[in-house]
Amino acid sequence: MKGRNKIFTPLLISIACAAGLILGARMNFDTSDELFSANPKKQKLNRLIDYIDYEYVDDVNTDSIVDITVNKILENLDPHSVYIPKEEYAAVTDNMKGDFVGIGVSFYNVGDTIVVIKALEGGPSEKIGIRGGDRILYANGNRLFNTGISNDSITNQLKGKENTKVTLKVLRKGLKDMLTFNVKRGKVPLKSVDAAYMLTDDLGYIKVNRFSETTYAEFKTSISELKKMGAKQIALDLRDNPGGYLSEAINIADEFIGGEKLILFTKNKSGAIEETYAQRKGEFENGKVFVLINENSASASEVVAGALQDNDVGTIVGRRSYGKGLVQREMELGDGSAVRLTIARYYTPTGRSIQKPYDLGNESYFNDYMRRYKNGELSNEDNIEVNDSLRFTTPEGKTVYGGGGIIPDVFVPKYTDSEKEKINFLLRSGYMSRFVFDILERDRQYYNSVSREDFVEEIEITEEMIDGFETYILLERDLRINLNVKKHKPLLKKYLKAEMAQQLFGTNAFQRYLNEDDRIIEKVIELSEEIE
Repeated sequence: MKGRNKIFTPLLISIACAAGLILGARMNFDTSDELFSANPKKQKLNRLIDYIDYEYVDDVNTDSIVDITVNKILENLDPHSVYIPKEEYAAVTDNMKGDFVGIGVSFYNVGDTIVVIKALEGGPSEKIGIRGGDRILYANGNRLFNTGISNDSITNQLKGKENTKVTLKVLRKGLKDMLTFNVKRGKVPLKSVDAAYMLTDDLGYIKVNRFSETTYAEFKTSISELKKMGAKQIALDLRDNPGGYLSEAINIADEFIGGEKLILFTKNKSGAIEETYAQRKGEFENGKVFVLINENSASASEVVAGALQDNDVGTIVGRRSYGKGLVQREMELGDGSAVRLTIARYYTPTGRSIQKPYDLGNESYFNDYMRRYKNGELSNEDNIEVNDSLRFTTPEGKTVYGGGGIIPDVFVPKYTDSEKEKINFLLRSGYMSRFVFDILERDRQYYNSVSREDFVEEIEITEEMIDGFETYILLERDLRINLNVKKHKPLLKKYLKAEMAQQLFGTNAFQRYLNEDDRIIEKVIELSEEIE
């Protein structure tokens, strides 16, 4: 049997390569039989797949082989050309659309019962009065507790077509009888602007987590509100923003760049260049802007930072960005799946490409963070590697470099304490979220009654909670992490309170707590106060 497997594996790989070549040739092009049969190479591969389907001695799932092959082919092109299977495509599309249709709750499955973490802001459940801690027991008469059904199945029962109704029976702590909610399913915003508030009397802050279809509209609303509050300067936080739609980034850059100045240009396979210029009168062309970036700011985030830096607008603060200067287009494959295929490179106004090299393969490419960490670049700007042959000059004479990310105008080192990295991991991975949820559940009536203003003064992360969290992470079987809790109690308290604020009041409150004592925020405030 083992010998047969050894023979069969190379066969599958060969079939996969063949199938992939066929699919690669068909992507986003005319797939008529005439075109396909006109190419003898493609015809040969097509016949091979047919022979395997109909004549091969064993059953072979050529559909799964094709999926594997598409991934393998794309991996050999560049790190950012990717395959999106049909079972993931809807979720990916929803995320980038900026909304989805449903009732709008996040939940945990606690003791085989759906317990609401939070009714999502702007969604149907929030509008109708569903709260954190509510147990959803029935949906249209169907029991949702003690059934053993998966979270995906539960989600499917709560989702549905827009404007359709679902009747929910909800148990709320402190009430004897169940509540009935008739919820009309509707669009639930997936906000890309996490926070917008004033850092000082003059300095407004906007945090953008990605560039979706609604990002520019969200940004416009936020910046208008901040101007009403007196903002004369803006801190645009693009840290950990992986990118998204290029058009949204261009629109945001245009808000700060006056005149008909170049924002970026792209160059495709044939060498055709497409230039994009500032077109409109922006909200903040006469204001001071600070763009916050770090090693995880990529793609569209780098478009904004690069456009402003190359036009001598504002100040880029933080650490060298990721280094992704490739443009992808999403192309459907006809079966519900799609590929994001790199179709061009983009260049900043001075003509620099900020795409980091990927000639050593994808593994080396995606491990670039560790290389930067080890060479000391994250803690000392003198360790940032630059290529003098990729030196460019802005209109006002500032030197900038291509070849791998945007180097900030003002460098702020990363706090490289490994213990803090562990705490960041616990926050981002959801372990803190579940622990905080359990705390809120102990006295849900009280926590749900606390106003945002009282929360600041009244709610304290106690020593008992810290001890409980230490025990919690020790008992988590899947979590193999050793954390010196005593060394970082103040930081843990801050992060736990930030997570509590998120579950009670949303991302704006969460970000405000998270930004306390933040090095880059402190530097931006210092720079803003130097401006007369």
